[in-house]
Amino acid sequence: MEQRDSGTAPPALGVGMVGYSFMGAAHSQGWRTVGHVFDLPLRPVLAAIAGRDAHAVRAAADKHGWAAAETDWRALIARDDVQLVDICTPGDSHAEIAIAALEAGKHVLCEKPLANSVAEAQAMVSAAEAARSRGQLAMVGFNYRRVPALTYARRLIADGRLGTLRHVRISYLQDWLVDPDFPLTWRLQREHAGSGALGDLGAHIVDLAQYLAGEVLVGVSAQMETFVKERPRHDGASFGLAASGATLRGPVTVDDAALFTGRLVSGALATFEATRMASGRKNALRLEVNGEFGSLAFDLERLNELSFHDHREPAATAGFRRILVTEAEHPYLEGWWPPGHALGYEHTFAHQARDLVEAIASGTDPMPSFADGLQVQRVLAAVEESAQKNSVYTPVQAVQAEVR
Repeated sequence: MEQRDSGTAPPALGVGMVGYSFMGAAHSQGWRTVGHVFDLPLRPVLAAIAGRDAHAVRAAADKHGWAAAETDWRALIARDDVQLVDICTPGDSHAEIAIAALEAGKHVLCEKPLANSVAEAQAMVSAAEAARSRGQLAMVGFNYRRVPALTYARRLIADGRLGTLRHVRISYLQDWLVDPDFPLTWRLQREHAGSGALGDLGAHIVDLAQYLAGEVLVGVSAQMETFVKERPRHDGASFGLAASGATLRGPVTVDDAALFTGRLVSGALATFEATRMASGRKNALRLEVNGEFGSLAFDLERLNELSFHDHREPAATAGFRRILVTEAEHPYLEGWWPPGHALGYEHTFAHQARDLVEAIASGTDPMPSFADGLQVQRVLAAVEESAQKNSVYTPVQAVQAEVR
């Protein structure tokens, strides 16, 4: 840590990022912005970014404001000016990088899903627990928890406004794979991505369901499908959900869609749908929670709004009402704009960065933890097992009963 000569600025927290594509850009935005919006106990400094292509990573560093560029993530971890390692790579490298960073005495933020397998996630949790005893903290990046409307929904549910929960229904629909000639990028290869829509989108909605309910899933029944079995091999560069350049065709080894039902610890029922083949749906994450006293509903494409129904009101006037989540007393809004001035997707990454910086400064456990990430990984594994066994109900081995 370092202090500015003036003595008025908080100590620096050097951040090193591994990966520079879609998530790298999003995380960069969060780190670059957070200190200008919130009063933080530590000052994030964009120390270095790492990627295999020297020209591309240098360009990303210049574009997103990183001071240095490395072509080897091990070199980034070894840097004295890096105290926190942010992992934005494909899932097949999460475990190796995270464990190495924790063992080197660094804090870690790792993008979701935590890993490509339960075994890798377990190893990461073990490393995080050992590092915690030495003062290093680890967090998994489920950024949708940081949408103010969803954070507020969690608060309403935790305060008992819905009473005993009965139903959670949630879907995440995209359409970027509808074209059968979309190239065979790493996201469509199991050895790199672990799974398809299940891990990419399903991880988000499993985490959100458990986060909102404050409890974990104990079992699932699932179906999965790969609609396009082969795609043009990808020989060009990729960015985010786009790609260019293709020659021969190769096999798609992940799912295009996953549908499953589940049961929470309390007995509440949950339904999930994750697909990248819903034509016309770009990033449609929608959810509804029903309880004995009322209901909540949310649509990511209207992310500043939360719909709330109080079933105890007189029937003549009861109904869903729109809450515009932009007031200063709403979560995260104290640092932003006057009421009614909307936020967007990128702000969730600033909120994520704020929460992690505050946890590091106070020495408190950040959330979601690697253990939370492992819990999601076990649900995803149970979904795959159920789908392989013709939708048979499959128990989920719980890491914990409650979700922070």
